[in-house]
Amino acid sequence: MNILTMSNTFTPHVGGVARSLERFRAEFRRLGHRDLVVAPTFEDMPEDEVDVVRIPAIQQFNGSDFSLRLPIPALLFPELDKFKPDVVHAHHPFLLGDTALRIAALNQIPHIVTHHTLYEQYTHYVPGDSPAMKRFVIELSTGYANLCDGVIAPSESVASLLEKRGVTAPITVIPTGIGPEWFVPKDGPAYRESIGIPKDAFVLGHVGRLAAEKNLSFMCGALIDFMRRNAETYMLIAGTGPFEKKMRALFKKAGFSHRLHLVGQLAPSALVRAYNAMDVFVFASQSETQGMVLTEAMAGGVPIVALDASGVREVLEDEKNGRLLQSESLEDFSKALSWIFSRSPNQRQALQATARKTADRFSIARTADQVLNLYEKCIEQERIKKEIEGSHWLSLLPLLETEWELWANRANAITAALTDSEKEET
Repeated sequence: MNILTMSNTFTPHVGGVARSLERFRAEFRRLGHRDLVVAPTFEDMPEDEVDVVRIPAIQQFNGSDFSLRLPIPALLFPELDKFKPDVVHAHHPFLLGDTALRIAALNQIPHIVTHHTLYEQYTHYVPGDSPAMKRFVIELSTGYANLCDGVIAPSESVASLLEKRGVTAPITVIPTGIGPEWFVPKDGPAYRESIGIPKDAFVLGHVGRLAAEKNLSFMCGALIDFMRRNAETYMLIAGTGPFEKKMRALFKKAGFSHRLHLVGQLAPSALVRAYNAMDVFVFASQSETQGMVLTEAMAGGVPIVALDASGVREVLEDEKNGRLLQSESLEDFSKALSWIFSRSPNQRQALQATARKTADRFSIARTADQVLNLYEKCIEQERIKKEIEGSHWLSLLPLLETEWELWANRANAITAALTDSEKEET
């Protein structure tokens, strides 16, 4: 099968969508399928990529670590003619998502979308953020989904939310799987020693893109409160992002800079070792659609402390494989960490065993097979022609495009002004 994947984020971008694409893509190719990815350019992209078409883009859109793609180059369409896709799989309802929709219509092939993101949680990256903008992006993503042949929701919570919002296209729940390498024990104590954490310390861990929408201010507050009470605890964080500077400042103000270990973006083998070095994984985000880092941590036998949210409640059982907190309370979060900390060795082993058993349900072999079955089902069934040109989605699209263009113009003007100012000062 020839699969055309279109996404606004892809490697080397740090984030759940990029990791999801990489894992499914590797499994599809292992099974003998071709997967052509169309994605924006990013800094430090791998050289000599196979079956990847890059679209020119503006880097670090509005302070984020996302790329904003520019107009589609003419070279894409000859590539598609040669590739002859059987199915188009989009991962966003805008930018490259609209191109995916038109390609599917033009070639009369099925079009699938994965609803990775609760977009209303990210409108602070768009000029003119407001409640109206949040409603707008919800309408945009709902209208887009209804123009597709199938919608993938990464969790039951998201599937239920999409139905409530008016998505009538068939919805299939398929989370991103984790590969067998995540279940292989690594030497956690050696990794601790390599980064300067005592072997006998109690290590709090976190993995992810460091951005405001991940609720990191709250998470840092809870961690600092817990660390004040327990001098032998350390924080290990893998990931990069715009919130990193603020995070360092918060721990410095608390006097804990020496107990904060930010190790940056890690290759998969090193990331497995980092997970194995943790005693508990902390997670405060409420903007996720699936708990991918949670299942990764559980595969390494690490219990979780997290806030109840979509994508979290599907994998975390309170007092079984960690703690699931119903309210955003610094005191409750700190107490939950203390609950893990105070467990006896046997009790911790029971938490670890349940965590690993939970992770077993999310193997990439299983989830990739579900995606392929959905592709085949959509290819075989008679497709209902959907009128893109007269759709509600298309009527909303110009507003979003205008906002992107306004931001790009402002960014260019600010950059020019700053450059001129620096020249004058020198």
